[in-house]
Amino acid sequence: MIHIYDKKGFSPLLSRDADSLDTIDLQQAELHEANLIEYNLSHADLRNATLTSADLRFANLSHADLRGADMTDADLSSADLGYAQLEGAVLNNATLTNTTLPDSFKVIQPALNKLQNIPIKEERQG
Repeated sequence: MIHIYDKKGFSPLLSRDADSLDTIDLQQAELHEANLIEYNLSHADLRNATLTSADLRFANLSHADLRGADMTDADLSSADLGYAQLEGAVLNNATLTNTTLPDSFKVIQPALNKLQNIPIKEERQG
């Protein structure tokens, strides 16, 4: 059984009968202020999920489907979003320090660095 709690660790936001979260279907999940530090969400389906103010530091979101997800004010520091699908995702005020972003972001990466003055890692080739 997997449980996802809020940042304070007291309120369960979601429980799933699964061994891991990679490849899990979390479409439209309400994960406001979720504590997802170092979680492996690779290949997870998070379409239209609410991840506002979520703590996703060091999370593995590679290959995740985040289309339409709201990550306003989320902390994605050092998270791996390589090969993630982000079409329509909302990243307003999200922290992207040392975040690995998909190739599609490399076109706007210099502008992001200049506007936000943050270092963004290159996506790992593999």
